[in-house]
Amino acid sequence: MLCRVPCLFLVLLFWGPVCGGPQTNPHPKITDQELFWGTDQYDFSVVLRAAGMECFWHFAHRGERFYLSFMVQWVTGVGHDRHLSVNVNAPSGLMVSTVDDAKGQINFEVEETGFYQMCFSNFHNHFGTMQVFLSFGVYYDGFKDPAEHKEEEKKKKEEASKDLNNTLSIIEEASLKVESYVFHMFRYYSFSRMRKSADYFLLLSNSQYITWWSTALSLLIITSGYLQLLFLKRLFITKTCTADEKPRC
Repeated sequence: MLCRVPCLFLVLLFWGPVCGGPQTNPHPKITDQELFWGTDQYDFSVVLRAAGMECFWHFAHRGERFYLSFMVQWVTGVGHDRHLSVNVNAPSGLMVSTVDDAKGQINFEVEETGFYQMCFSNFHNHFGTMQVFLSFGVYYDGFKDPAEHKEEEKKKKEEASKDLNNTLSIIEEASLKVESYVFHMFRYYSFSRMRKSADYFLLLSNSQYITWWSTALSLLIITSGYLQLLFLKRLFITKTCTADEKPRC
């Protein structure tokens, strides 16, 4: 009897999870709008190999603002070109925007919900790599769900009819404006940081270029002077002369 009780306990212990089955959906009551909704941005650097291409994807909803800022920090190789080809494609595969420059910004309103593709191509340089600083993300300028927007408009009309000087709504609007301004200031700050880092790498590259060329030219001048002196000395070769011979060149 005592042996049957542990066996029955073990059967019930393992039977429960088997009958219930694994939960494949971690958020069964959350829609994709609630799952992905939220302002986000990313800042990082990526190194593109010679004639290489890198692609990234970012999720955005219809009605939001999508932005992308990029800047080439440094380029290595022979005959390098600082131009970078950037393409942004919609979830349907259509090209939304393209830029071919060393730095640039892309900003547009999202027309369809999905993952937007950003591709960065270094096809201008077949023998050199480049480092690119990226800053991209989405932000919202008051875009909301249509049903919620209608309900809020109805509530606002009711509140306006009762009290035109609603202090809380004024404070809320002011805080949203301040939050939007702070976010845009952060965008401009990141772009100025990219420009500063690109100028630093360009200055470092020019310094190395000038140092190597100065060394090479100094060696060339010393070598040419030594060869000229050697050539002039060979013009005046002296011999031991007898009494009848006279020294000559």
